[in-house]
Amino acid sequence: MDHLWTPWRYPYVAALSKPDGCVFCSMWEEARDDENFILLRKANSFVVLNKYPYTSGHLMVVARRHIPTLIEATESELMELIDNARDFEKALEAVYHPDGFNIGFNLGKSAGAGVAGHLHLHVVPRWQGDSNFVSVLGETRIIPEELTTTYHKLRDYLDAQQGA
Repeated sequence: MDHLWTPWRYPYVAALSKPDGCVFCSMWEEARDDENFILLRKANSFVVLNKYPYTSGHLMVVARRHIPTLIEATESELMELIDNARDFEKALEAVYHPDGFNIGFNLGKSAGAGVAGHLHLHVVPRWQGDSNFVSVLGETRIIPEELTTTYHKLRDYLDAQQGA
């Protein structure tokens, strides 16, 4: 018998109710970056690992302001979101060497947004064969790395870039 070990999913599965308020707004206000897996804070946005990733390195670039769509964003907010996505595409390339990326917005619940009211952009590294029979037929994703490991790998990369 095969066992899939996904300890980071337990809080999600065990939660009886959704937290009050917006999870992204709470992350920004709490300033507990290590606990929330926030990799970077800027004036208009922040970058955070997805706690329920599709692949190792799956992260989100989140608008600081609680806005639901691109229409509501200012030019500087839009530029910072895209600049962060580009910078983390580079970081993920250097750390994980994926075969490609899915980068995009899900605007609204019907479009697949898990947090529909707060604008965020997904950056998902992809590898040949990362969608295999287990994920397609078994509706199960296998993530080969704990979030804390992913977080420290990317933080180490960012620290090295700042020191260079």
